[in-house]
Amino acid sequence: MPGIDESRPFIPVSIAVLTISDSRTPETDGSGDLLVERLQSAGHRLAGRAICADEIARIQKQLNQWIDAGDVDVIIATGGTGVTGRDVTPEAFEALYEKAIPGFGELFRMLSYQLIGTSTIQSRATAGVCRGTYLFALPGSTGACRDGWDKILRDQLDHRFRPCNFVELMPRLQER
Repeated sequence: MPGIDESRPFIPVSIAVLTISDSRTPETDGSGDLLVERLQSAGHRLAGRAICADEIARIQKQLNQWIDAGDVDVIIATGGTGVTGRDVTPEAFEALYEKAIPGFGELFRMLSYQLIGTSTIQSRATAGVCRGTYLFALPGSTGACRDGWDKILRDQLDHRFRPCNFVELMPRLQER
C-alpha cells in the first residue's frame, strides 16, 4: 500500500517557484503563494521565486539560471500551459528536457478530470529533468496548483513516500 514510511528520514528539497504570466504581480500571484505555502509547510526550502512573461526565451533564461546555480533541486512553474497563442510554457520546458516525465501530465489530467470533467483536456501540464533538476509545469489556477501539489508533488517530493519517489532518484539524475 502506498504511503509515508515513518522509518525513513524526511529530506528537505530546494524548490524554486516560477509564475508564468503577462498579468500577475507579486500582489496578485495567488498560485505562486499557494505553492510557496505548501512547499514550506511540507518542510522544503524555497530556493527562489520569480514572475516571468509568457515568452519562451525569458522562461528558459530563468530556468537555466536556477539550474546552473546548482542549489535548486526542483522548479515548479504555474501558468502558460493552456492552448492559446501566449501559452508557451510546455514548449519552453520541453526544449530543455533531457528526460521527459510524461506520467506527470497524464496523472494530473486524470485527477483533474474528476474535478472539472473534460475541461482538463485544455491543460498541457508537463514535467521532465534538465541537468539534474526536476521541472514541473502546472496550470495557472490556484485549484490546479493545489491539486498538483496535494495529489502528486507532495508525495513524490517526500523521501519517505513508498514504494518510490523522485527524491531518492536525485543522486542518480546525471548518471551516464
